[in-house]
Amino acid sequence: MNKLIVVTGGTKGIGRAIIETFARNGFDVVTCARNAQDLQQLQREIKLAFPSIQLFARQADLSKKEEVNRFAGFVLGLQRNIDVLVNNTGYFVPGQIHNEPEGTLENMMDTNLYSAYYLTRHLISGMMERKDGYVFNICSIASIMAYPNGGAYSITKFALYGLTKVLREEMKPFGIRVTAVLPGATLTASWEGVDLPAERFMKAEDVAESMYNAFALSRQSVVEEILIRPQLGDL
Repeated sequence: MNKLIVVTGGTKGIGRAIIETFARNGFDVVTCARNAQDLQQLQREIKLAFPSIQLFARQADLSKKEEVNRFAGFVLGLQRNIDVLVNNTGYFVPGQIHNEPEGTLENMMDTNLYSAYYLTRHLISGMMERKDGYVFNICSIASIMAYPNGGAYSITKFALYGLTKVLREEMKPFGIRVTAVLPGATLTASWEGVDLPAERFMKAEDVAESMYNAFALSRQSVVEEILIRPQLGDL
């Protein structure tokens, strides 16, 4: 039976690239997104590209705890060992603490932090019982470096980075590897409309390949952080 990877927010950008990279390496996939049509298109395209791979998809808005719970139930209902969990769901809106709209921090915390916290709590027990598994949290360069217009986004990504470091320590005795992925500016939908050339951005596929290479190491080694930036520097 194929190994299984769970990727939240898998229809676009880095999430989509992760799914394609791991599917190419023989993984079945479970994913979710808010848009049902995007999920249907993803299923069609993955089936065509990787006919031996199973892709299980469910519509879910992981900014809502009850939908995180339902998605977790869907994953557990497959009765499959989870080999890799990727907490990728998140969004970015530029702003500053003193003037961003009321509720911005709360909404981003729900999406960028709490979704990862709650889903990990649901799914990691099986890994702990088997003493095997891998968790990647998609943090950001904003997790370690404040910048203008980072606002609530930077706060939530600093928090996710902290969650990842704590989880790494907790999971050491169980043989579960945990990695914080800290990408710089990556050419995804978040940057649509920005008047910058494509070469100023990283490719989502490069982030995904670096994650697969970390996974492929022996279980005696772990890449605790993947810090990857555009060659020409941060934006």
